[in-house]
Amino acid sequence: MNPTIEGVSDPAVAAAAVRVTERPRVGLILGSGLGDLVVDAASRTAYADIPGMPVGGVPGHAGELVVGRLGGQLVAALRGRVHMYEGHSAATVGFPVRVLHALGCQTLLVTNAAGGLNPTFVAGDLMAIEDHVFLPGLAGANPLVGAPAFVSMVDAYDTALVALAVGFDPELRRGIYAMVAGPSYETAAELRLLRAIGADAVGMSTAPEVVVARQLGMRVLGISCITNLALPEMRAPVSHEEVLETGRRVRERFGRLVTDVVARI
Repeated sequence: MNPTIEGVSDPAVAAAAVRVTERPRVGLILGSGLGDLVVDAASRTAYADIPGMPVGGVPGHAGELVVGRLGGQLVAALRGRVHMYEGHSAATVGFPVRVLHALGCQTLLVTNAAGGLNPTFVAGDLMAIEDHVFLPGLAGANPLVGAPAFVSMVDAYDTALVALAVGFDPELRRGIYAMVAGPSYETAAELRLLRAIGADAVGMSTAPEVVVARQLGMRVLGISCITNLALPEMRAPVSHEEVLETGRRVRERFGRLVTDVVARI
């Protein structure tokens, strides 16, 4: 990969800075309030010590890459992510996925905190992402670097992995995730628009990472933690602290689900 394209570094160089003795098969991205998933860590590498790795500053995102055992599998877990609303390009936001792939990961399990647009959802629900609407991408934000440039996204989320997750947690919701740029939360009119296009949950991450993963041929499972209701008729303010608190409240169930799924991949 040309390290100068879009200012994105060479993922192989970045991966070389991560201390591993064997190649992990599964990569995890742990979103807001969900980074405490227990991994029997063999190594921890701060993002700041990985060449080219973007470093964020959002509360709830630890900023380290942990390699260790989960469900009997060797995994590489990104504890925290950067966001486009921090001023990063979509390509930069997707770069950590390239590092996971360079380490050996062939499957990506990506998580996020999201607002519930579906009126049947409640705060604390977990939702398997069946598809997404990448609104910044439709407006020209491009996470793709190098070839192939024209990536099919009709099968972005692996249906077999979704079925596996639902088998372990029958109460797991399914739905469509909409990504907005943020960092401001949505207006009531924007929430009505998102519901009209079929979105069940809304957040400010994930889609660039999934596009990059599919470019690299990785299988993808996405799990949203519904941290608050984002219903236009409620007009209730939401805070990042509320998002983090709900993430903490469901982390036991979340951790159990992720561990079960990883064990079967």
